[in-house]
Amino acid sequence: MSGASRGYRIDRQLFQEVEIVKQSEVVVITGASGGVGRATARRFAKEGARIALLARGRAGLEAAAREVQELGGEALVLPVDVSQHDQVEAAASSVEDAFGPIDIWVNDAMVTVYAEFLDIEPAEFQRATEVSYLGMVWGTRAALKRMMPRDRGSIVQVCSAMSYRGIPLQSPYCGAKHACKGFTESVITEVLHHKSKVQVSMVQLPGVNTTQFTWGRTKLPKQTMPVPPIYQPEVAADAIHHAAHHRRRQIYVGIPTVVNILGERTVPWLLDRYLARSGYKSQMTQQPLDPRGHDNLIEPVDEDRGAHGPFDEKAHAHSVQLALSKHRGLVLAGMASAAAGVGAAAMRNGHVD
Repeated sequence: MSGASRGYRIDRQLFQEVEIVKQSEVVVITGASGGVGRATARRFAKEGARIALLARGRAGLEAAAREVQELGGEALVLPVDVSQHDQVEAAASSVEDAFGPIDIWVNDAMVTVYAEFLDIEPAEFQRATEVSYLGMVWGTRAALKRMMPRDRGSIVQVCSAMSYRGIPLQSPYCGAKHACKGFTESVITEVLHHKSKVQVSMVQLPGVNTTQFTWGRTKLPKQTMPVPPIYQPEVAADAIHHAAHHRRRQIYVGIPTVVNILGERTVPWLLDRYLARSGYKSQMTQQPLDPRGHDNLIEPVDEDRGAHGPFDEKAHAHSVQLALSKHRGLVLAGMASAAAGVGAAAMRNGHVD
């Protein structure tokens, strides 16, 4: 057999092995019954992943499983309350029994209460914190326990611009996301200390058109909405998928996220006053609140509401900022090349003159 033939055979075998690994990727997604979690399940399913879908509402989970299968993936439905550590740990064991070692764990589950802080009862605040913050902690723990001994795997925390900047009417959510960021940074340093190849990433999201705004508990008089500009959940799912497969500590999604983070770092006092004036109006539509099925704090709204909220007409399907972030190496190389070109031109002009 010629060297060229042997090389072709090896390359073909390598390609087939890569394809097998890609097809057999095992992914766990919390909050998978709706919103960003639902869109993320569809994104991974397009590549044939085996996906464990974790949430409380069985109707949404079953519908998500059908979508995963229709897109070419495999699905495992696991009704779980992520605030309960024992349930999360049991779910992780079930995933590995069914699919094998977990490659990627996405922490997305959340609940909240839309209201001024003094209108939120202590039990409500505690519940929102246990799901949105401790649910992420328990998911991270279950994943790390399995990934660290294998020295491989990826954990993606679905965070928010509100990890950096709090806004009115969402104190439980803002507090939980700030906590998620601090917790994750601590875990990252420990993983690095052990020189582990496990990757832990954060994805900081803008306002997203999700089911959160159709089933979250609220004490406001009008229909809640994300702070504009609004993005579709598929934009968030694309960022999560990218973070899971690239060694990125953090990904910002959307110009508003970048602006908010920069503003908080430079003029937080100005943001305080701006949000005090505009933060109430920007989170409520002019539509009266429909109270039916609008409270998933303690029990799930067990309906299939898909991934999108009611703001499709206002939501952006793409983010130029995210596209540039995903290809930052090429962008930086292009900027360096352009700068070199300008410098060379300046030198030539100076030499001529």
